[in-house]
Amino acid sequence: MIHTPRYEVAVIGAGPGGIAAGAKLRMAGIDDFVILERADDVGGSWHENNYPGLGVDVPAFAYQYSFARNTHWSRVFPLGGEVEQYHIDIARRFDLYPRIRFGTEVVREQWDDGDSDWKLHIADGSVVTARFLISAVGAFVRPKQDDGIPGRQSFGGKVQRPTSWDHGFDMTGKRVGIIGTGASAVQIIPSIAPDVEHLTVFQRTPVWSLPKPDFALPRAAQLLLSVPGVQTGLHASLLVPLDLMLRGLARGSSHTVHPLMARFDRAAISAYRRYVNLVVKDRATGERLTPDFGPAAKRPTFSNSYLQAFNRDNVSLETAGIDRITATGVETRDGVGHRLDVLVLATGYEVFSDPETYRPGTVLGRKGFDLAKFYAEQGLQAYESVSVHGLPNRWTLCGPYSWTGSGWHAFVEMTSDHAVRAIAEARRRGAVSCEIRKEAADAYHREVYARGESLRYYLNELNGHVRTYYRNSQGDTTYIRPSGFFEAQRANRTYPLDDYLFETSVENGIPA
Repeated sequence: MIHTPRYEVAVIGAGPGGIAAGAKLRMAGIDDFVILERADDVGGSWHENNYPGLGVDVPAFAYQYSFARNTHWSRVFPLGGEVEQYHIDIARRFDLYPRIRFGTEVVREQWDDGDSDWKLHIADGSVVTARFLISAVGAFVRPKQDDGIPGRQSFGGKVQRPTSWDHGFDMTGKRVGIIGTGASAVQIIPSIAPDVEHLTVFQRTPVWSLPKPDFALPRAAQLLLSVPGVQTGLHASLLVPLDLMLRGLARGSSHTVHPLMARFDRAAISAYRRYVNLVVKDRATGERLTPDFGPAAKRPTFSNSYLQAFNRDNVSLETAGIDRITATGVETRDGVGHRLDVLVLATGYEVFSDPETYRPGTVLGRKGFDLAKFYAEQGLQAYESVSVHGLPNRWTLCGPYSWTGSGWHAFVEMTSDHAVRAIAEARRRGAVSCEIRKEAADAYHREVYARGESLRYYLNELNGHVRTYYRNSQGDTTYIRPSGFFEAQRANRTYPLDDYLFETSVENGIPA
């Protein structure tokens, strides 16, 4: 077994979270750290995904770090290459590249009680040792390998995936099928439709696809974005209404909130049906494209070309349900065989809010504590979404109940602030370990679970018929934090330090 040098801090992942953590560590004067990244460059999903039409569905001013605002965005909703370059630029600005080990996949995290540090087991057999550990793996942990469709391995044609798109393969004149209508598919479908002979969209669940107010930003607009406070104000204009909505759901009476949710969904579905009928020429197709669930039950998408793609003669919508994938295409449950040259699998990811995402034996803490077992038996939970009792000196940037309606950068910043503050305090006290107290973690979870009652009603009862990663297999809504953004930001930056136990001697349990 090969051992590498011991670092003070190890960060897993060099996506938006890992870059935020690295920048925050440097701002705090902590330079002895390493970032372990399985890919060959920074950016996370923005590096791994390279499919046609890739872009953000959040305005640029809300999809960036508050400490590194970009004044040169080319569009309101930038395309993937520009977003990836933004992350590369920030990593360079904070001199993170010398601290990143690319091609390094962590397969097991194990706390060493004797040495009071983390042993990170790498896929190549080596071990990285670190005193403190920040997991910046992200929300979408890994592409789903098992989509539940029989015969997936039998297809004899070309298979394309959002995370491994072969741009060298010419799909001109090919018969193409795409499975999935999530965020990736909504961008892929209108991008490839003009070139293929025929495109069949196999829809399992319709998606909300709202108009996207996108346009190129002229030089005058870029100059305006460079004025101090302008981008902050624009971002706040999005955050404030979302903040108020989440606060209302978390604190409002169920007798008031539940009927309002039902009325909102009915009105929204009716309005969206009218919108689809205006956009999609064929009324029957439009009806099948219209969801029968509320707009907040699944991740909504934004596009000015997705619904319009179904007006093309070479695009068809298939909703009969897939029976199996065959060597020559897809067979649907109505007995029809669809011959295909190319099959696009846009079937989604394993998400941080599902207990199944955490494999037994991969995160092992104090006295054999297994995170996967804990989550399976007691449900997903973490103090301020960041810290779990039993895992000393470890924080996760995208944990249970973490999303607050903001862009990803805003909340990985706040969780990075949480982790770096705890690390800095442990260093100041000379503590060898820093662990959230069980009573603090339990009290926080009781509160956050109680606040999520209306969200559980919305996803389990009002919209319980629809598959969504907003609701996990345990029937909980651990994807969404039932509080406003500003409350979450304040809590992660000002939590009581006494909620943590700082020990100068693990053997004697002496508090620092």
